[in-house]
Amino acid sequence: MIQRPEYLNKLISWREKQIIKVVSGVRRCGKSTLFALYIEYLKSTGVGEERIVSVNLEDVDYEHLLNYKALYNYVKERIRPDKYTFVFIDEVQQCPEYEKAVDSLFIKDNVDVYITGSNAHMLSGELATLLSGRYVEIRMLPLSFAEYLTFSNGTEPRPARDTFNDYLKNGSFPYAAALQGDTRLIKDYIDGIYNTILIKDVAKRESITDISVLENIVKFLSGGIGSPVSAKRISDTINAGGRKISVNTVERYMRALTDSFLFYKADRYDIKGKQILKTLGKYYIVDTGLRELLISGSSPDIGHLLENIVFLELCRRGYKVNIGKLAEKEVDFAASEAGGIEYYQVAASVLDANTLERELEPLRRISDNHPKYLLTLDDYPVNANYDGIRQYNVIQWLTAK
Repeated sequence: MIQRPEYLNKLISWREKQIIKVVSGVRRCGKSTLFALYIEYLKSTGVGEERIVSVNLEDVDYEHLLNYKALYNYVKERIRPDKYTFVFIDEVQQCPEYEKAVDSLFIKDNVDVYITGSNAHMLSGELATLLSGRYVEIRMLPLSFAEYLTFSNGTEPRPARDTFNDYLKNGSFPYAAALQGDTRLIKDYIDGIYNTILIKDVAKRESITDISVLENIVKFLSGGIGSPVSAKRISDTINAGGRKISVNTVERYMRALTDSFLFYKADRYDIKGKQILKTLGKYYIVDTGLRELLISGSSPDIGHLLENIVFLELCRRGYKVNIGKLAEKEVDFAASEAGGIEYYQVAASVLDANTLERELEPLRRISDNHPKYLLTLDDYPVNANYDGIRQYNVIQWLTAK
């Protein structure tokens, strides 16, 4: 198992706190493995097997628990009245009305509840209402480059740039990394993940029967990462090809794709007016290996791929990430957290003087004193400073602690 200390430490920090721990994220990003790692940790602190109840609702062995009353009764019978019982329910959204079972378990004394899900829909509607203020969400992503690099170096150390090229091409799903660069196996594995997400987490949940139109939208978003997207533009493109789809339907499909964590949306943020703008957001794919699978053969846009990697890394680090808008200029990312806001421009290279000035200009127009960064693949100059705008090599930035 690939160690995921950042996420593991989050679970440890919430141990035995009176709040439900919800681990969400795309399929195969490592949620089940995280539970296994945490259970190992609990056992190392003296927690016995009899105090651990673990259920994976995608395992046919637990098919009889796909009813909230059966699920509740199964766990209830295994609760120890005298000591904490740790309850783990994997892929909880598979059980209709599961929130009733989770809520009933949560209110019992000495029960510590942990659940995972592969669809953001599970935290909307009734669950959010029923458990308002009583759960914490830990959003999980596939491997960061730092994690990927550590895992790769554990087998056969290579130059970081070579490993980064593999990371861009093969993606960051943990098991894909374990396939040791076998391109054919990795492609087959990622294709299986993609089809499972598309059918089980999107089409089935949204009752979508025309899978080909859904795939057209997926490929449109994959090819346009880092570019402004509108549902109308997608609708017009599909309609021009002879298929018929309304703007409202496209919007519904796009929402389902983000609910499944296949894509993440970054809204535009008016830096001067300090407000979110409702139109022309950008979409980033959860894994660049998936993008390679979906649009292989097209000319790679390394700049937008880097943008995608940086967006996901900022999300991992706990930032709320938007696209910065300043009059007619745009900053790739305005990333905010409790400590304030930071601005980022991302480019493959700025060795050309004109390119450097083009990338710096939007940052220079921002009048506040919040940190501003330019991330590139250039090795030189090292950590340059342009009137307070710091330039870093993106690989070094990704591996910085």
